[in-house]
Amino acid sequence: MKTSLCKAAIIGLILTAAGCATVPYEPTSVTDYPGRYPQAENHPQVARGRPSRVLDASDWYWPGSLLGKLLLWNGKVDSHQISEETIQAAIVFCQRHDLGDTMIRVNAYSVADEWRRTFANDNIGPIWRYPLGFLAWLQYTALPGRFFGGDNYNPYSNTINLYSDLAPIALHEAGHAQDFARRKNKGLYAFLYMVPFVNLYHEAVASSTALSYVETYESVAQQKQAYHLLYPAYGTYLGGNLGEYVFTAAYYPVYLGSVAAGHVAGRIRAASLSQEIAAEDTSDGRD
Repeated sequence: MKTSLCKAAIIGLILTAAGCATVPYEPTSVTDYPGRYPQAENHPQVARGRPSRVLDASDWYWPGSLLGKLLLWNGKVDSHQISEETIQAAIVFCQRHDLGDTMIRVNAYSVADEWRRTFANDNIGPIWRYPLGFLAWLQYTALPGRFFGGDNYNPYSNTINLYSDLAPIALHEAGHAQDFARRKNKGLYAFLYMVPFVNLYHEAVASSTALSYVETYESVAQQKQAYHLLYPAYGTYLGGNLGEYVFTAAYYPVYLGSVAAGHVAGRIRAASLSQEIAAEDTSDGRD
């Protein structure tokens, strides 16, 4: 057992670090997106939920949200009170990448509109849209993030759902929207997300997109925050897959070990940013 746990920890550390490694930033536009995007170049649609004292406090009494805060070590996870800065991060990303057809729901819940968007989304074929899109809508309806939290991107309705006041997480979900927009077989790509371990690829692409975007446009402080959040967030997916399908007898140690590995890797990468900047400043001074 000790050997298995050791191997799991090593695998988790390596894959967590590699899975979220940034790639050079690649801007995209509507010309890169197979399918129909009539509103692509427009301002993305934004729906904001009405404030509710009971619902907006659910992150402090719903165990899932409390666990999310602990795992990412940030009280703004599922906070249900989202700043304009976080909202603008998602909006500007969508504007820069011609994702005007994407809906951004900010702490909002709209069953009827989610149904409409799901079954009007011709970019996903009927064979995928009707059964899987319906299941996604059913989950959205029965387990409303307005209470339960859980930032996500729904490819069937092409909707970003935000419940956390954290720009890196908003950019990660927007990265999913860009990733799906670039895929020719979007329905198949959405289905493959449900296959064990395959979702690690989807999540790595979204995180890498967010990190490279932040490195291109944002301050060093914002870059560090992104590494502090997105590396351990990736660890939750890695640990979930490893614990459920490989090391089933040690699910929780493997899961928590992967998240911890993500925190370590993220902080190492964030710390290296200051060193890189210092080295660049020294080089510039010598010139």
